Amino acid sequence: MTPFELLEPASLGEAITLLDPDDAAVRPIAGGTALMLMMKAGVFRPSRLVSLRKLAAAQSRIAIAPDGTLSIGAMAPLARVERSAEVARCAPVISRTMLRLSNIRVRNVATVGGCLAHGDPHMDLPPVLIALGAYVSVAGSQGERKIAVESLFAGYFETVLEKNELISELHIPAQGKSCAAYMKVTTGSAEDWPALGVAVSLTRDGAAIRSARVVVSAATEKAMRLAAAERTFGRAGEAAAAEVECISDVRGSAPYKRELVRVFVARALHQALDGTGATH
Repeated sequence: MTPFELLEPASLGEAITLLDPDDAAVRPIAGGTALMLMMKAGVFRPSRLVSLRKLAAAQSRIAIAPDGTLSIGAMAPLARVERSAEVARCAPVISRTMLRLSNIRVRNVATVGGCLAHGDPHMDLPPVLIALGAYVSVAGSQGERKIAVESLFAGYFETVLEKNELISELHIPAQGKSCAAYMKVTTGSAEDWPALGVAVSLTRDGAAIRSARVVVSAATEKAMRLAAAERTFGRAGEAAAAEVECISDVRGSAPYKRELVRVFVARALHQALDGTGATH
């Protein structure tokens, strides 16, 4: 690796001032599980890294608000989210998803904010958060703004974050009586990057389904909702396969992934309905 400057600010405000919106070689680093791999491979050569390590104590809180909103600090390690009683109570689909998200060594280090800011379409958490209607608080030199996780991703490894903005907190609205599921399809080991991720959330009114959110990832350039699949339950798989634009990579061709979408969107919807949540 080439030499670089490493700074360790003591506050979120100080960290923002150390980022340079005009220099792509200046980056924040939280857990560093993805960034360090990119640096070792020579894909990214930083001139300056702004470490967020000293912000962990202040930015890793997990709490439930009086209105039922679950808030998770951006520096919370994924393993803490996995074990959180608050998360299990408010959004159990997240707790189940974490069990197959990479391995425990990565989950001990990787953070919620870093996972979202990285923009990797193969991540397991983003589609689940989109299905749950989650949003993030983002801090920058111009103040704070809220961004729905659904609107956070702009493309392949791209987000709408400015280069001098940091995710400070994740918020998941109260889920009420909705039911959710996440299905992960891998071509390797169970915790490997998925060839397809499908997250669904259903709101029921008695026996009737009042609304649905259907999200796919990994087979696409970014985690995304499928509006056509959300409008029809009986033919959701076929509607999803017709709507989605799949990409080819080492985990499968676009036609193969489209077939996965057709099969697993339908399966995920039924998993949510029967209450089993996430399948492995």
